[in-house]
Formats: sequence, structure tokens, C-alpha cells
Amino acid sequence: MTGHHLTDTRFDSFGFSEVILRGIQDAGFEYCTPIQAQAMPMALAGKDVAGQAQTGTGKTAAFLLAVLHHLEKHPPAPDRKPTHARALIVAPTRELAVQIHKDAVALAAHTGHRLAVVFGGTGYEQQRRDLEAGVDILIGTPGRLIDYLKQHVFDLRAVQAVVLDEADRMFDLGFIKDIRFLLKRCPKPDKRLGMLFSATLSYRVTELAYEHMNHPQMIRIEPEQVTAERVREVGYMTANEEKIPLLIGLLKHKAPSRTIVFVNTKRAADRVWGYLEGNGFHAAILSGDVPQNKRLALLKRFQTGELPVLVATDVAARGLHIPDVSHVVNFDLPEDREDYVHRIGRTARAGASGDAISFVCETHAFSLPEIEAFIGHRIPMERVPDELLVHVDRKSRVYRDDEPIPGRDRRGRGGDRRGGRGEHRGDRGRPRRRDAAATGETSAAVPPAPGPTPAVAPAGEAGGETPKPRRRRRRRPGGESGAPAGDAPTES
Repeated sequence: MTGHHLTDTRFDSFGFSEVILRGIQDAGFEYCTPIQAQAMPMALAGKDVAGQAQTGTGKTAAFLLAVLHHLEKHPPAPDRKPTHARALIVAPTRELAVQIHKDAVALAAHTGHRLAVVFGGTGYEQQRRDLEAGVDILIGTPGRLIDYLKQHVFDLRAVQAVVLDEADRMFDLGFIKDIRFLLKRCPKPDKRLGMLFSATLSYRVTELAYEHMNHPQMIRIEPEQVTAERVREVGYMTANEEKIPLLIGLLKHKAPSRTIVFVNTKRAADRVWGYLEGNGFHAAILSGDVPQNKRLALLKRFQTGELPVLVATDVAARGLHIPDVSHVVNFDLPEDREDYVHRIGRTARAGASGDAISFVCETHAFSLPEIEAFIGHRIPMERVPDELLVHVDRKSRVYRDDEPIPGRDRRGRGGDRRGGRGEHRGDRGRPRRRDAAATGETSAAVPPAPGPTPAVAPAGEAGGETPKPRRRRRRRPGGESGAPAGDAPTES
């Protein structure tokens, strides 16, 4: 770690063993960050720690080194089985669990400990085999941990250290019952080392700490470090319809090497992605419904620079350490003020500098006062320069199946207005005409012309007044008259 936010405390001053120091040197760590300098002495002395630290401050290394030291000083019981984990580290998201495991592999490389990471979405059988082969330090998300625990793939009765990372996020994602389920299957708090880290030590987080920890020592990193020290923040007051041209203009003029564009919803992510692709910017979406194996592949491509722009919802705001992110763009201001801190924390990591650009638009401007009150300073506001409002190529844009098609609304604004996906507001839920034409159906908005039914069945069966079979089966399975589907006439 480099940067002026480090303290004068050196890692080699804590009395770590030679094998742990070799891992620290391999990782390139020399001086501690504030949370490391305050939390590690207590944890190394065997005291439980509850620390307030935002992402990017080095808390992962702090608790991993404390766990490694604790396991070294407290050998396991002679009758411990290989599947009885010695340390449990719980993270709220798959991305954070993978990142912790990556850091743990580096720091524990010379200790001989067996590490495993489990998370939902992919790799079920492989993760199970990893656990069955034996594990010392187990890292995972609550759902998959409980799944394997109930199947007796591993056991928590021999756990000597427990870490809860991003505890406030556990509450936000509804995992707190799962956390209590896991902790109750570990030894009692006075029989294990406990550590908890959270962006805020709110009442609910401190209650969790006091309930499941042994007289935890509270550590708070003070407000001047709410946002990363070397982030250059700027805000643009913009109209809703100017946001896409402004984003394209920023990317063209600033030519950032690695940019994350944050939006509030999956639908907004699809829309922004489409405009980026249609205007020559190779991008990908990182949201909650992206399969885990694809998610990891996208992050790898983004980290290597193959993918210059990542459009993300707040699933990516916490726990990801992606080096050299040059710009973070808040296309939508977050509704939760703490999410602003986590978003802009994706840049200016480990002493580097970066830019955080926020669009303060008509829809989300109400979030600005709360964000500024939380971070303790005003976000500098600038007028949108005319040269950044570029012409957006709509024709070449790539559209997704669930995206409105431009030119189908009364104002010609490509579906950017409220009113659903139909041609007019009153058409919600009705099939589009192009769909009807493609399937041979008559549009719901245009009644069928009177006249004889086309000859699609033997004479006498349909009675000349039955609607087209395809339409009847599509709109009401089994036929509109209630007859079984098999009795309906079929086309010859």
C-alpha cells in the first residue's frame, strides 16, 4: 500500500511469525492504514473488535492477519476433523467473498492453511468437493454456507475465529437471521475471537456485536475519512434528457481508461448500456441478475482493461477491489446516502487518485442534501459545458428485448417518457403490432373485419364463426368456448 493516508506503524512491528511476514511482504504491505493500526493490536491480543471502516481502507488485511495470527497461537484440538473449519469469514455478497478469498490466498500462502470460498450462483459441486477435502479458513456468503452446513458437508463446532464483514449490508440484504443461525452453531463468544466491520456502527450493528461478541472493543475512523481522500468530486446539474448526451460526451472528451457508471435500477442499466454500445463504447452490465460465472468473467475483463466501461447497480458498490479505476460516474444519484460513499470508493484506492462525477438530475436531485450532510462537505457543482453535450447516435444503438423502441410514442422520444411499453399510454399490456404481424394474429387494437372465417379447417367443424385457433389458444388456453384444446380445428 502506498499513499499519504498511511500511518507510521509498520506491519513488522506486531510480532508476526516469519511465515505470516513473508505473505505480508509478497502482498507489498509495509505501513498500516488507520483501521489496521488501531484494530490489529487489540485483535492480536485476543480481544474482540467491532470496527467502523468504509471500503478501501485496508480492513480486509487487518482481519485476515489477525485470524492467521490467532490460529497460529491456538493450535486445534487433537481430535478435530478436516471438515471442521477453524475460522469463519462471512460476507454479504459473492463479489466481496471472492475478493476476501483472493487476499487470503496471498497472505496465507506460506502458512499451510487450507482455504475455501463458497457462494451462490455457480460451482455448487466443486465448492462441495473443496469443503469435503478439508478446510481451515472458510469464507462465504450466508445462503450457501447454511446450505452446506445443513447437509453436514462441514462443521462449525471447532471454529476459533469469526469475522463479519460489511455487517450493515447484512441487514440491508435481509441476511441477519442467517447470520444468527450460523453464529449459534459456533462455540460461545468467549471461546473464539470475534471481529465485525461495518461502514457505520449503527444501533442495529452494535446490538449485533454485543449479542454475539465477547466485550467488543469499538473502533471508529472519524468523519474526515468518510470519503476517500484523493477523490476529485464534481456534480453537473442536468436535465433528464441531457444525461445520455453528457455521459457520451464525458467518455469521448476525457477518454478514461477504466470507468464504472452507477445506476439505480436494472432497467436503467440496460438503457445506458444500449446507448454506450450504439455509440462506440464497449461496455458490460453488472447487476443482481447476471449469473455468477459471467459476473466473474466480466470483472476479470474489466480489471485487465479489455472492457473499458462497466455499467453497474449497487451490487457492485461494496467490497470490490478493482485497481486503477480512473472514473466513477453516478448516472443516477443513489437514494441511500451511504451508497454514495461506497460508489466513489471504487476509485482512488490504496493511495491512488480518481474522479467521481455525479449527475444531479430532475428525478434524483432530492438525494443531494442528505448525501452532502453525510459526507460533511458540499459537492462542487459545475454548469454542463456545451462541448460535452454531444449528438447521440440513436439509429445505431443496440436494443434489448425489454427496451421501448424509439419512434413508437407520441413525442418521438424513444420511450423515455412514463407510460409503459405500448404505442400509447392506453396500450399497456397489449401486444405490439409488429408482434401481431409476425405471428399472424389480428392486433387487439383493431377488431377483425366481418366476413367468413378463412378455410383453415374442414367444412362444418368450425361453424364459420370460431376465431382463429392460434389466437384462441394463445389468449385463453383450452379454447374460448371452454372446449379442450385438442377439439379445436387445426390448420391443414
